[in-house]
Amino acid sequence: METHGPLGTLWVSLGLIGFYLALIWLNTLLGIFLTPLFLIPQTWLMDKLKARKEAKEERDRAGA
Repeated sequence: METHGPLGTLWVSLGLIGFYLALIWLNTLLGIFLTPLFLIPQTWLMDKLKARKEAKEERDRAGA
């Protein structure tokens, strides 16, 4: 069994802390920047469906 001593353990722990901090930071940025890419087209679709529904109701009222 090979040992690296306390300095090696501290070095590895600092590396892992840096890795997980970078991972959290990256996931936060992805959430901030990718969310609008899905929300904006979704609002366009909802607006289009609402306009289509209102137009249909208007035709039904005009025809009745």
